Amino acid sequence: SLLGLCLIMQILTGLFLAMHYTPDTTTAFSSVTHICRDVNYGWIIRYLHANGASMFFICLYAHIGRGLYYGSYIFQETWNIGVILLFTVMATAFVGYVLPWGQMSFWG
Repeated sequence: SLLGLCLIMQILTGLFLAMHYTPDTTTAFSSVTHICRDVNYGWIIRYLHANGASMFFICLYAHIGRGLYYGSYIFQETWNIGVILLFTVMATAFVGYVLPWGQMSFWG
């Protein structure tokens, strides 16, 4: 599925970016510049990670829309677990976006 493919891509590109990123306030911007300029295909890994997050949420919302269309909300327990997973994914994405010393603009 596209949702699984996006998730795998996010995990892999995130790991590759984390190998070269330094979260220190004085060197964070330099490490992002290093990723884009000096790491082989680092610029494309960074852009895949940034745009892959948007694609992941598009696929996630399409999945939720399909569930609404076909009436899956009738299954209370399954639907509630899905809502909890949605909130967890949104919280994880927010923390991953803000966590690098609050420097949101460094990533994308």
